[in-house]
Amino acid sequence: MDNRDWLILHTLFHEKNITKTGKILYIAQPTLTKRLKQIETELGVKIVDRGIKGVQFTPQGEYIAKRAEEVLHIFREIKEDIDNFNHSVSGTLRLGVSNFISKYKLPILLKLFKEQYPDVEFQVDTGYSKDIFNLVYTQSSHIGFIRGEYSWPDQKHLLFEEELCIASKHPIQLDKLPHLPRIDYRTDQLYKQLVENWWTEHYSEPPYIAMSVDQGDTCKEMVLNGLGYAIMPSLFLRDIENIHKIHLKDKEGKKITQKTWMFYYNESTELNVVSAFVDFIKELDVYHL
Repeated sequence: MDNRDWLILHTLFHEKNITKTGKILYIAQPTLTKRLKQIETELGVKIVDRGIKGVQFTPQGEYIAKRAEEVLHIFREIKEDIDNFNHSVSGTLRLGVSNFISKYKLPILLKLFKEQYPDVEFQVDTGYSKDIFNLVYTQSSHIGFIRGEYSWPDQKHLLFEEELCIASKHPIQLDKLPHLPRIDYRTDQLYKQLVENWWTEHYSEPPYIAMSVDQGDTCKEMVLNGLGYAIMPSLFLRDIENIHKIHLKDKEGKKITQKTWMFYYNESTELNVVSAFVDFIKELDVYHL
């Protein structure tokens, strides 16, 4: 068995579907099925059963699939160590990045870093901050860019802090806010809690949610077209002139903000590529890129 075989078992165990696994790994379904039979023959055990409910792993197959994650981790560590031996900045940098940062900040960051270190490759996972936190915590990613106040046991660096705003096409009065159409968008739970806490501090009735959309950019476009107001971080509204903004403040009059962090383990910086990227980020004004 080679590294590709372990990756097949690992992916299939999580997807429980031959077709999805083939698409993820760019392997045709007949080829994948044939390779699975070859793995079973090589190991001398039946690994999966295919039925109406999809792929079911046998007890032996489940054991092998769970060990596959360990094997892949060892392969990855060996490759990173080899890349590190010559003291050059090369190899694959594994990043976990929250959805918003991946769209607005990550492309330019990777471009600038690649210009300095052309031998570096990137493996990027994106998602909500809670998911990125787990990727960094389990060391599936070397570094995580995370929005919100998560308790982190090791190294972290503040990338920027942004204010939360009420955004609307036309001027609005705060005392009328509960009766005005609000546009919400899918986002991290910690951010939602921050907004909800502000709301309950100032109003005794719930907001009138006129729309719930999937992304912040969609929400912003709805606001720009006068379909309602939204509560958004200031970075969403940067360089937009034809929009009215009211900064959220607590009862003491202090502006409510959200921080974006870089999380990593100190031991990860023993890898040249991680150390170089951490230093690179610390020297940048990420907010104004």
